[in-house]
Amino acid sequence: MAQSVTRDSRAESSGDADAELVLRPPSHPVDRRSVGWWLTQALVTVLPPVLILLLLALLIEPARTWLLLPAAIIGAPGLAYIVAMPPWRYRVHRWETTEDAVFTRAGWVRQQWRVAPMARIQTVDTIRGPLQQLFGLSTVVVTTASAAGPLRIDGLDHERARDLVEELADKAQVETGDAA
Repeated sequence: MAQSVTRDSRAESSGDADAELVLRPPSHPVDRRSVGWWLTQALVTVLPPVLILLLLALLIEPARTWLLLPAAIIGAPGLAYIVAMPPWRYRVHRWETTEDAVFTRAGWVRQQWRVAPMARIQTVDTIRGPLQQLFGLSTVVVTTASAAGPLRIDGLDHERARDLVEELADKAQVETGDAA
């Protein structure tokens, strides 16, 4: 189960700066349009090689069997990927921010749960590729001092992503910690 970090109110009331962290799942889903974005990415990945092999099989009769075989080998799992991946990723991907941390859950086969304390945030960026622009989506990238790399929140509404970047940048400036 995905988990995130919040400060334990008992530790805060005692004034302990290193308050005990309580884990809980992130609550916000990504934008529903992410399903279409992920589906389009899957189609762009799977369809070209299959269509090229099918076209060549149609045009080159002596090699038809040898061209249809790889088309089937790519196409069968590709079809399963196209059908299963987008809705599954939508069910898995979650994010949330608190006064203390940013946390994410992402992936579909290999799921990853990440937590970044506000004090560790170094930069907050927005990415909008061509397909994301078509769907009105953005990715928020939160860079920290972690060796694991930045946290990514994929599939946010563009306006919501812009607001989140501003919010995190403001919170990160206020935090005094090891990133300061």
